[in-house]
Amino acid sequence: MVFSSLIFLFAFLPLCLLLYYAIPRNSYRNVLLVSMSLFFYAWGEPKWISVMLLCTLVNYITGILAEKHKGKWQSRAALVASLIINLGALGFFKYAGFLVSNLNHLTGLSISFAEIALPIGISFYTFQSMSYVIDVYRGEVEAQRSYWKLLLYVSLFHQLIAGPIVRYKDIAAEIENRRVTLDTFSAGINRFVVGLGKKVILANTAGKLSALFLDIPAADMSVLGGWYGIILFAIQIYFDFSGYSDMAIGLGKMFGFTYKENFDYPYISKSATEFWRRWHISLGTFFRDYLYIPLGGNRHHHIRNLTIVWLLTGLWHGASWNFILWGLYYGLLIILEKLFLDKWLKKLPAVFNHIYLLFIVLIGWVFFYYTDLSRAAGLLGVLFGINGNPIVNTELSITFLNNVIFFVIAILACTPLAKVLNRRINTLAAPHAKAFILYREGIIPLMNAGLLLISVLHLVGQSYNPFLYFRF
Repeated sequence: MVFSSLIFLFAFLPLCLLLYYAIPRNSYRNVLLVSMSLFFYAWGEPKWISVMLLCTLVNYITGILAEKHKGKWQSRAALVASLIINLGALGFFKYAGFLVSNLNHLTGLSISFAEIALPIGISFYTFQSMSYVIDVYRGEVEAQRSYWKLLLYVSLFHQLIAGPIVRYKDIAAEIENRRVTLDTFSAGINRFVVGLGKKVILANTAGKLSALFLDIPAADMSVLGGWYGIILFAIQIYFDFSGYSDMAIGLGKMFGFTYKENFDYPYISKSATEFWRRWHISLGTFFRDYLYIPLGGNRHHHIRNLTIVWLLTGLWHGASWNFILWGLYYGLLIILEKLFLDKWLKKLPAVFNHIYLLFIVLIGWVFFYYTDLSRAAGLLGVLFGINGNPIVNTELSITFLNNVIFFVIAILACTPLAKVLNRRINTLAAPHAKAFILYREGIIPLMNAGLLLISVLHLVGQSYNPFLYFRF
């Protein structure tokens, strides 16, 4: 089940909210949320619930042991056991086939390995589970003594499938006791509807258009058509993933949970370093806190540490060489920026910094789009005019002209323009009580209703439209 589906919008979510607020106590509400979350997960892959339940049990036990024997070898052993089991499960399901395939290729062996479907969300919930045990081991949070409350943290359907990666310590108090006000519930609805619009209206449309230019043979592309296609993919993946994060954050608010932001307008950045402070923030901070800093951070062997982090960042996104190259590509850029490039960029006008960032990000998305490296190389040849492709063709001209309004709206939506306008209107309306109430309680809900209606109309008749990050 996905958030951007009619069955979720008009059956699962309303029923869940109705039952949740019909129950007076948080303890019973927790039971409901666990049950609904497991049902939500089982809707797509019931057989893999056992993996999540088992991983949660392992982390429940190791968390208690790590706290009970704090400062002793048993505590470290519990942590190591948790890491081995979590990473082992992730490695088996996600990377075993990739490793066997490459081993066969390098050695000439013919080791057979039955292809195993990747459990949805395993990359996210294993990282969340590991962060819990590590934080208990470090003494940053108390071990959870209730298995069901820990399972609630792991399985919450708001963020189970594609994040953001939520730290246990950030919502531990809300698992025990939470309260939802009318304002926070309203803010949650607003955030959810905005995220739904990002996914259904902007991401899905951009995805269909980008496929027209990127899914054809490189020989049939035009240079500007290649650039147009990869820009559309950049728009698609941003609104697809940030839209999901918005919906997850909005759902959290509706049920009394506060999740941290996962995106902060990354395309307005001026460097690769800044881009990754704004893009998929929960993943970046996870690798920073649990890998980069323990390795030595900026203090010892920082180039080695950055290389390891970005190698694993690429690998986390998928068991394929294109993702490994994509991660190392960003690692190299960030290392160069730290060594000297950032000093050069700061001497240039800001507009050139933005151009540099957009250029390197678009090149990076080429590696992300194609798992076939030969196709990625083909598109790069087209983008730089190496293959002798025409600059423009008729298909590009017609498609661009037919979708120019969508393109402009999507580009503007990548910037904080709407946020700035909303803040400005609030500031102007604040001294005038009637105007402020009209805007906050009349115009904004009306806009949300309109956005929801347009999104639903887009969904009617559409086939299954999963989020891109579901496959990671």
